[in-house]
This record gives sequence, structure tokens and C-alpha cells, in this order.
Amino acid sequence: MGAGFGGLTAARRIARLPVEVTVIDRRNHHTFQPLLYQVATAGLSPGEIAAPIRWILKTHSNVEVLLDEVVDFNLDQKKVITKEQVLDYDFLILASGATHAYFGHEEWEPFAPGLKTIEDALEIRRRVLLAFELAERQNDRQNKNEPQNETADGQSQSPLQFVVVGAGPTGVELAGTLAEIAHHALTGEFRHIDPKQTRILLVEGGPRVLPAYSEELSRKAEAQLRHLGVEVRTSHMVTSIEPGVVWTGSEKISAAVVLWAAGVAASPLGQKLGVPVDRAGRVLVQPDLSIPKHAEVFVIGDLAALNDASDKPLPGVAPVAIQQGDWVAETIARDLKNQLRRNFRYHDKGSLATIGRAAAVAQFGKFELSGYFAWLAWLFIHVLFLIGFRNRLLVMIQWAWSYLTYERSAYLITGSDELPGWIHPQSQPQDEEIPSEISSEQDRAVEPVIPAGQRHT
Repeated sequence: MGAGFGGLTAARRIARLPVEVTVIDRRNHHTFQPLLYQVATAGLSPGEIAAPIRWILKTHSNVEVLLDEVVDFNLDQKKVITKEQVLDYDFLILASGATHAYFGHEEWEPFAPGLKTIEDALEIRRRVLLAFELAERQNDRQNKNEPQNETADGQSQSPLQFVVVGAGPTGVELAGTLAEIAHHALTGEFRHIDPKQTRILLVEGGPRVLPAYSEELSRKAEAQLRHLGVEVRTSHMVTSIEPGVVWTGSEKISAAVVLWAAGVAASPLGQKLGVPVDRAGRVLVQPDLSIPKHAEVFVIGDLAALNDASDKPLPGVAPVAIQQGDWVAETIARDLKNQLRRNFRYHDKGSLATIGRAAAVAQFGKFELSGYFAWLAWLFIHVLFLIGFRNRLLVMIQWAWSYLTYERSAYLITGSDELPGWIHPQSQPQDEEIPSEISSEQDRAVEPVIPAGQRHT
């Protein structure tokens, strides 16, 4: 259940065993989530970081892929209940991942989208690019009516403002890349606004950015963000989000676009298993990744809560899910051979977080790295783990071109042209007079009679 990093890894490994495998996912594609922010910031297109699940598993004749949604379980009868059917199983692997968490304020979501899916990335891209376009259009109109609002070069004095809530890896990546777009990539493309004046605010409730990293790397990450032009505000807890406004206590921060990167919650399917979960909804699994009283049911990835050898909670990152998928596949193989199970042990190979162009931090045990070489390591590892040679090649070409030119390849606005919180000027200024010839024609016009019940457009 689920074709993310954990589920897909498990399926590919288990497919080597003499068993039948069914993979169920609500979407037909696997998404390389670490690069979603590149889609959200117009650096890559969705097809370059995603691949169809059927294509990935097509060489395994004993694997079946179903586009469906799991809604419940009957663990005693070993059945999975989907929207369309009921499926039997001998072993069940639940890897449905996580979603956004707004800490009890779900009403904030329409005004501050998070980043977990391709749909989320496209919505963020739409809002970011649309904000620049609306500002250009609005200032063009205002400058024609009130030329005194222009600067010497004909541009508006009112800069756009973006707010990113949460300074974990996703928030840092979004803020840094937005600063690059505004301060470099869009240079010279607008006539009535200056994108370089755009303010990027990164708001964090804790005392430092990237709290999962060492204090030294957090300090370096903040310095690199400020160098890119990001305003970092730590120890600022968001208390309310409204259309176009973020409140941190009594301080009101206006923003054309607000992005949420402050927290995640486990898939609600975990609670349907009827076993203990933590505050984030993650299932408290056994050391072998199974659940209590049902050794044939495994939970892995972001949905599983388990501590490492030093009794620290395992992070919700791709390497953990991949290793757990491998481990469950090995455990099932041992069960088929009537061998004893072993407890899962996570091997931490390090953590990386990119900040922007030639800016990143990396932590490999006690060895720490920041700046250009950490960024190169981040590039190499993420290209290496992309599924498909074509995707790796395309991403490498896109990144090389972007590095040399600052250009980004996917400046496309799709969907609605409405932006929450954006105040549109009146369609016609009140002090603008209607030409007399048009007025006289309208005076002579006869309004047709529309029968009741018919729509008049």
C-alpha cells in the first residue's frame, strides 16, 4: 500500500521471491519528493522527477499495480478494503506516507499550501509566478493613472513579499530558491516592477533553522540564506494565517504568497489499524517493523514511529524508508524459509540540505560540510537516486543550464488566475469619465425584456 520510496523498494525486492505482489496507490506515478521544490519553483517539470509505477515494475511478471485508494482494513480476516474492491493478503506492507500538519488549524491550508505532491508543487508554482504577473499588471495600471508612484526607471516602489513558514529542509530550499528567482532569474523581464526588490521571509518558531542538524551547520545555513537575500526570523511562532496575511503574535506580515513547511502528519490510514500511534499519527511499530498482535502486517516510512540505536526517533526521510522497505522484504523472505526474524537497524549515511545556488549543508556522522562542495554532493546523490536514465540526463542538463544562465525552464502558469488575499483594483477608476459619445449611445439603448427564469448574461 503506497508507491513512495519505502513501498516501491519493498515491492521490487519482494518481486524476486516466489510470491504474488499487489501494489496499490492513489496515483499512477512515483514522485521523487526531494526534488518537488524544483517543480514548485519552476526549475524542473513534473515528468522529470516522476515515473509511472507500471513502467518501474513492468519487468516483474508477478507484480500487479492497482490505481485505487485504501479506505479500511480487516486485520482478523486479512483483508484490505479499497474504494472499489476487497483484497486478500498473506502479508501487508503499509507505506502510505505523510501529509501536511497545520497543528489543528486546517483552515490555514487554502492560504498557505504545503509541498508533498506534484499537485502541491504546481499550485505553489502557479501562485509564485502569478504574484509577479499580477503585480506587473496592477502597477502598470496604477502608473498610467498616477505616474508619481513610479521610480526613475518607471518601476513601482512597492515590493512583493513572500513568506515561508517553517525552516526545516523544505522551507530552507523553498526560501533560498525563491530568492534566486526574484533576485536573478527574473531580471529584466518586467517593466513596472523590480523583482530584485522582492522580500523573502523565512519564519521559524524555533531558535534556529534546520534544527535536525548541528548548531554549527544551522548557523552556516542561516548565513547562506541571508547571503541569498532571505530574511530569517527565528523564534517567531505563527499564530494565525489569513488571505494575504501572516500573524506572529501581534505582528502582522503582509504577503502575496504564503507557503507552509512547518510540519507533517502521518497518513490517517495508520489509525485504522487499531494499534497505538504517537501524537503525529505514526504507528508505534515493533522492532521488526510489524505491528502488535499482527506479525504479518508491516508499517514503514513516514507512517512508522521507531527509535534508532541511540533511542532517537528515526527521521522522516527517504533513506529511512528505503532501508525499511529492504528490511521488510528480507523479513518476508526469512518467514518463507521459516527463519527467525531480526530487528531493524538503521544505518545513517548522512543528511544533506540544499539552500540555493552553490549553497548547501551536509552532515556525515561527525564530518560536516557546507557551501559549494556540500552542494555538489547534494546534486550527485539526488541525480543518482532518480529513477530512470532519461530523468537523470534531463535533470543534469536542466541544472547545468540553470547554473550557467540562472534561467529556469518551467515558467508556466496553469489553472486559476486568482490569488488568495490579492486585492484587485477596481475595473474602472471612479474619477475616469466615460466618453460622451459612448454615454449618449447607452442612453439611447433599449434594455430587452428577459422572461422570468431565463439567465441574463
